[in-house]
Amino acid sequence: MSPPAIILCTLNAKYIHASLGLRYLLANMARHGSAELRAATVLREFTIARPAAAIVEALLGELGEAADGWPQIVGFGVYIWNVAATTEVVRLLKAARPALKIVLGGPEVSHEWENQEIVRLADHLITGWGDVSFPKLCRALRHGPPPLMKVMPGEQAGLEQVDLPYAEYSADDLAHRLLYVEASRGCPFKCEFCLSALDKRAWAFAEERFLAALDDLFQRGARNFKFVDRTFNLKIDSSLRILQFFLDRLTPDLFLHFEVVPDHLPERLKAMIARFPPGVLQFEVGIQTFSPEVQQRISRRQDNDKTCANLAWLVKHSHAHLHTDLIFGLPGETLASFGAGFDRLYALGPHEIQLGVLKRLRGTPIARHSAAFGMRYEAAPPYTVQQTAAVDAPTVQRFTRLARYWDLLANSGRFPQTLPLLLAGPSPFAALLACSDWLWQTTGQTSGLTPEMLVDRLFDYLTGVIGLAAEQVRPLLLADYLASGARANPACLHGLLKDRAKPLPRATRALAERQDRHGGAAR
Repeated sequence: MSPPAIILCTLNAKYIHASLGLRYLLANMARHGSAELRAATVLREFTIARPAAAIVEALLGELGEAADGWPQIVGFGVYIWNVAATTEVVRLLKAARPALKIVLGGPEVSHEWENQEIVRLADHLITGWGDVSFPKLCRALRHGPPPLMKVMPGEQAGLEQVDLPYAEYSADDLAHRLLYVEASRGCPFKCEFCLSALDKRAWAFAEERFLAALDDLFQRGARNFKFVDRTFNLKIDSSLRILQFFLDRLTPDLFLHFEVVPDHLPERLKAMIARFPPGVLQFEVGIQTFSPEVQQRISRRQDNDKTCANLAWLVKHSHAHLHTDLIFGLPGETLASFGAGFDRLYALGPHEIQLGVLKRLRGTPIARHSAAFGMRYEAAPPYTVQQTAAVDAPTVQRFTRLARYWDLLANSGRFPQTLPLLLAGPSPFAALLACSDWLWQTTGQTSGLTPEMLVDRLFDYLTGVIGLAAEQVRPLLLADYLASGARANPACLHGLLKDRAKPLPRATRALAERQDRHGGAAR
C-alpha cells in the first residue's frame, strides 16, 4: 500500500475528544482538492500526553518515503491546549524530514501569529476557515502552481459549499468518543473574551441537510452528540426542529449537549425541553458575570433577571442537567462583586457551577482593556490573567485554589448532603472561600486529595473550625461517602462502614454514575 500524500493531524486534550475540524478538512478534500488527494489523505489523532518523539516516529513511519516525487504534507490543527506540544512535534518533524511540507491552521495560529515559533517552523499557515483553502493549498503543493505566500487567509465559503464531516466518524469514534456536531457557525454576540466576538453574524447549515446527516449518524449507532454551536437557542424554530428530531428517536442511552443563551427561553422552547426524560439533555449556560458594569464593559448583552428566571424554571420544571459558567478576573470585577454573582447563581440551584479564570485568547477584543484595568496575563498558553487593577496576584492565586476545591467538593457530586452545611450562612461564596483558605493552609495541595482525605478534612473543618456537632456532621458525610461508591475507610467514619453491599460491576456503576450526574436533582 502506498504511503499517504497528506496526513491530517492534531493533538487532542484527551482520547475521548474527536476533532471536528480535521474531519471537515478530510470531507472536503475531494470537492475542493481532488478525488486523488482525498484517496491519499489520512487522519491521525494523538493526545498531548504522548511524547513528541513518539508522535513524530508514528507519523514518519506512516509517511515512509514518497514514491511519486511530490512533497508529502502534514496539516496540524493548533489550539490553545496543544500549541506547546505541537510546536515540538513540528520542530522534530522538520529536523528529520526538511522536505516535508507542514501546514498549520486553527484558532491559536489564526491571530497574532507573527512571532509564534510554530509559524516560523512551518511552511504554510491558513488563518480562519480551512474547509476550502486547505484542499486548494494541498492541490497547489502537489501539482502546482506553487503558492506564493506562506500565510494566507482562509476562504469563508458559503456553508452550502462545505461538505459535512459526519461520515468521517469511524465506528470506533461512535462507540467510544464524544461526537461533535454543529447546526450553525459564528455568533451574533460580541463578548470580548471570546473569539466569536470577531464573527459578523451566525450562519446556519440547511436544516434538511443537517438533520439527514444526524440521522445517518444515529442509524450508525451514535447516541452521544455534543453541539458546538455558540448559541443553540438563537433561532427557536431551528432549535425546536432539532429537539423534535431527537424526541422522535429517544433511547435510554441518548445524550445531548447544547450551549444555550440564558436569557432567551420562550414558552414553546420550554414546552419542548420539558418533554425530555432525565439523563438526556445537558445545557452549558454561560453566565460569566452578573455585574451590569462588567457586562457593559466587555460588550456582553445579558438580561440578568430573565437569566435567573429561566434558570429557575429549568431547575424546577425540566430534567436538563445544567452546567453554568462564571469567569473570574474580568476587567473591573472585584472579588466581592464576583462573590455576589456566585451567591446569586448558587441560590438558583444549577447542578454545576464551573469557575474559570479569564484567559486572553489571541485576537480577542478583551486586550483593549489591558492598560486601563491593569490586566496582566501569562505569556505562555493558556494566557491566564495573573492580576488586574481590581484583584492582585495573590487574590487570583487564592481564587484558583478555590475553583479547584469547588470542583472536588461540589462539581464532583460527591457531597450533596454535606455541601449545604458547608455553605450555610448569608454568603455561600464567603463560606467557600474560608474553607478553601483553611484547606490550603492545612494540606498545601489542590491535587492528589483522595475522597477519604476530603471526607476527613471536611469533618475537621465543620466540627473543629465552624464548631458544628460531630453528631450533626458525621451522618451527612457517611451518606455522601456511601452514595459515592468509594470503598476505603475515612478516619472520621471509623466503625460505621461495616456490612456494606458489594460494589456494582464497573460498567454498571459507570452507567449509574452517568445517569445520576446528568439527571440528578439540583440542590
